[in-house]
Amino acid sequence: MTDLGFIIPEITLLILASGVLLVDVFRRQSSNAVTFWAAVITLLVVLSQLALYFPDGSTITFFGTTKIDPMGSVLKAFAVVLVLLSFFYARDYFDKKEVQLSEFYILSLFATIGMLVLISANSLLTVYLGLELLSLSLYSMVAMNRDSRESAEAAMKYFVLGALASGMLLYGISMLYGVSGTLQLDELVARTDVLGQERVLLVFGVVFVIVGIAFKLGVVPFHMWLPDVYQGASTPVTLFIGTAPKIAAFAMAIRLLADGLQGLAHEWSAMLVILAVLSMSIGNLVAIAQSNIKRMLAYSTIAHMGFLLLGILAARNSGYAASMFYVIVYTLMSMGAFGTIILLSKTNLEADRIVDFSGLAKRSPWFGFIMLVIMFSMAGVPPFAGFWAKWYVLKEVIAAGYVWLAGVAVFFSIIGAYYYLRIVKLIYFDDPLDTNGVDASEDMKLVLSVNGLTIFVLGILPGALMSICVIVTIPYAAG
Repeated sequence: MTDLGFIIPEITLLILASGVLLVDVFRRQSSNAVTFWAAVITLLVVLSQLALYFPDGSTITFFGTTKIDPMGSVLKAFAVVLVLLSFFYARDYFDKKEVQLSEFYILSLFATIGMLVLISANSLLTVYLGLELLSLSLYSMVAMNRDSRESAEAAMKYFVLGALASGMLLYGISMLYGVSGTLQLDELVARTDVLGQERVLLVFGVVFVIVGIAFKLGVVPFHMWLPDVYQGASTPVTLFIGTAPKIAAFAMAIRLLADGLQGLAHEWSAMLVILAVLSMSIGNLVAIAQSNIKRMLAYSTIAHMGFLLLGILAARNSGYAASMFYVIVYTLMSMGAFGTIILLSKTNLEADRIVDFSGLAKRSPWFGFIMLVIMFSMAGVPPFAGFWAKWYVLKEVIAAGYVWLAGVAVFFSIIGAYYYLRIVKLIYFDDPLDTNGVDASEDMKLVLSVNGLTIFVLGILPGALMSICVIVTIPYAAG
């Protein structure tokens, strides 16, 4: 019973999410405002509990299946905040489209439970449980727009490929268990120091585990679902998939590779080098050819996830801190970019073409500036937040001895700057297709403004977030 005190936020979220589901069943059909505010209050309560029960150190609970530590609590807090902000973006979108999809809020809450479980996992089975709870919610969200053929197609691709990746992950878990005789990650790390055939089997298991991680992150060659899902799903769903679940996928990588498989770091680092190079090259090159901004951002995500892997493959605590900083900054940038698409959307316009951003600065100078901050940050232009994120991981890659890899990353980052700067050129130098002002709710404008200004401030003052990332990742073994 004492262990229950360590997972009070998760228990509270489960109870309140079930309550929101009941509220939605009995609400009036004319409006989903009740469901929206119930979901918002739920996340605020969970966020306050995460702050109230912030751990002083690392604790293993529930017979070794759960790990409560500062890094996990910080990642949970960021994930909950991202989900909370996504609700305000989604409500504005649904109001513009005149649809009442309250299922979005409910599925998001259950997906958040999966994220929290995944972030706190200390067992191979807990990892799988959290991943599947998150994934099943996301599959349903993509298929939520029943009248859209694109959404149905995207959901089927996501489901089939996701099931294949989950099967591979489970197969890798079974191989790790077969050799080590344990499912606990803290015990697994002590049993990876083996030689001969047992080490070969462990490495095979690691290959399949990395397939599962790579699929959730969306890195090459496991990226096939990402452009179609980003384009086919409604924009609020795309915004959700591109933000908070990336935090959970990063935590999954750290738990499995750093917590459980640190003894095989030499082997999995070599695998991550290949994935990182492929992702940065294909992601940046293919993004140039896109005319749909959601597909462009999908390939941009693939390239960014390649950068994210650079910190992890350094296989030491400062590298994990760099990747943690990168994923937090990336999710804020991604949310702002998709939020701007929602800002420009109308009842009969999705605003997902790149040309829809033409002349945005003339229609709204403020939000033209916000989009400029987001695009410059994604491109890695100093002194914006994206520059510091890339600088941080490149520093770790060089310190780990991969100087050539840092050079490759810089080269493809320069190539990638082209399609971000193209958006800025359209915003400031092209004539608008629509001369009317931006039509959005006041809370939507406020959230997007806060989103953009946060990225701007992190670029000017990155030290505070960097310090947090370093402090919470100190327990991991230094290289």
